[in-house]
Amino acid sequence: MLHIDKKAIDEMESRYRGNFFNTISGFKSANLIGTIDKNKQTNLAIFNSVVHIGANPPYLGFILRPTTVERHTYSNIKGTGFYTINHVQEDFIEKAHQTSAKYEKAESEFHRCGFQEEYLHSFIPPYVKQSNIKLGLKFEEEHPIKVNGTILVIGSIQHAYLDEKYIQNDGSVDISLAQTVAVSGLYQYLKTEKLDKFKYAKP
Repeated sequence: MLHIDKKAIDEMESRYRGNFFNTISGFKSANLIGTIDKNKQTNLAIFNSVVHIGANPPYLGFILRPTTVERHTYSNIKGTGFYTINHVQEDFIEKAHQTSAKYEKAESEFHRCGFQEEYLHSFIPPYVKQSNIKLGLKFEEEHPIKVNGTILVIGSIQHAYLDEKYIQNDGSVDISLAQTVAVSGLYQYLKTEKLDKFKYAKP
C-alpha cells in the first residue's frame, strides 16, 4: 500500500494536491444553493459541502470558501437571511456544474445555465424548478474556521418540497429514487444506489 507522508503532501503540485484531497474524503452531496439580493438579482451556485447538523429542529450547514473575493451566495444570504438548497439530479449535472463558473453578479446562473426560478409560498429566494427535492432555509449563524479562512454557514429548514413517493414509512427519504447524485471532488458526478437498510443499532 502506498504511504504518502507530510513531506510528500507538501511537495505535491497544487492542483494535483487539491484534486487528491477533494476526493479522498469520500462521496459528498451535490446541491444547488439559490439566493437573491435586495435588488431581486438571483444567484445559483453548486456546493458539495452541505451537511446535516441536527433534526430537532432541523439544521443544515455548508462550507463557504474564504471571502477574500466576492461571494455572491454569502452576500445574498447575509442580505436577506434566506436561501434554498436544491438536490442535483442525473438529468442536469452538466448545467449544475456550469454554475461553478465565475459569472458577474449581474448575471444570474439560473438564466445562464438553463435553470428555471420557482417561487413558492412567499419565500424570498428562488428554488430550482427542475429539482426533485428542494429546501427553504433561514440563516441562523456562521462560524469562521480559522485554519483556512472558510466559514461554516448554518441554516434552519423552513420548507421542504418533494414527491410523497420518496418518503418511506419511517420518514426516511429515498434520495436514490429521486435520482439525486453524489459528487467526488469538484468534477466527478456519480449515481446513487441503495445497498441495504438497517434498524437503529443497539448494544
